[in-house]
Amino acid sequence: MRLSRLARPLVPLAAVLWLSACSGLTGSGDAATPSAAPSAADTQLLDDVRILSADDMEGRDTGAPGGERARAYIVSRLEALGVAAPGMGRLQPFEARGRTREGIKTFNGTNIIGQIPGTRVGGRYIVVSAHYDHVGVNDGQVYNGADDNASGVATMLALAAELKRQAPEHSVLFVAFDGEERGLLGATHFVEAPPVPLESISLNLNFDMTARAETDGKLWVTGTWQNPSLRPILEPIPADGAVALAFGKDTPQDTGEDNWVEASDHAAFYRAQVPFLYLGVNYHPDYHRPTDDFERITPSVFISATDLSIAAFRALDRALDR
Repeated sequence: MRLSRLARPLVPLAAVLWLSACSGLTGSGDAATPSAAPSAADTQLLDDVRILSADDMEGRDTGAPGGERARAYIVSRLEALGVAAPGMGRLQPFEARGRTREGIKTFNGTNIIGQIPGTRVGGRYIVVSAHYDHVGVNDGQVYNGADDNASGVATMLALAAELKRQAPEHSVLFVAFDGEERGLLGATHFVEAPPVPLESISLNLNFDMTARAETDGKLWVTGTWQNPSLRPILEPIPADGAVALAFGKDTPQDTGEDNWVEASDHAAFYRAQVPFLYLGVNYHPDYHRPTDDFERITPSVFISATDLSIAAFRALDRALDR
């Protein structure tokens, strides 16, 4: 545990926002001038990341107490938003073999599911997903995973709040997956035992690392090479602040770490021949390091990326199944 951080009192969120905008403490390199107080939705978005990536979550490893605490928090947020559980229930436990530094072991994990009914095609579903687990504590250091993937969970919750204000046209399943870092365990189980028939799922929209777009100013959209009809739906969406949608990392020419088709939970849907899109930022120096902390996030950049993610969902929801 990094005791120096644990012993430090929490800075009020408003102060974090102001300091990060004015002094560049997040490491973006560019100081900005805050133009207005954050909205309640923006404050909640940042609170969700801060809480899920705090040291007391202990890196949110699958089957660990920190993962249980993160799960309880996400469930409480869905309940507070009024997002109902599907017929199978809020929680989807599973047991699966997954990878560790030492080799393969059995993990007991739990996916979290919420549902909002659609107004136009209620029998068709968009699965919006984000994994809530991270890699836990290693060599005495907490890997907090603020960007990977507390950010994606926070973006998913922000979308859920938006859809409670204005209902979607498709029914939406929100799924916080467990066990992504151990080999896509939760997503694989979900696809094997879905709460609705796989053929009724029009799309998986997966959020993984949505906070740190300052690296290249891009929120990448992966999966339009496999699903070419989806790109024209998203291309007209304008940039939001300093962040714009970018398309790629999904062609046969993209190799190794530059190909993200199977890089996160959307791979389970891809393998099951369910259309998918993955929204995430590029790699940065804090990826899978104990420095992936809330304080490294530039609030305005993360807010813009989340707003883009919500705009992308709305465009897809309007266009699909016409």
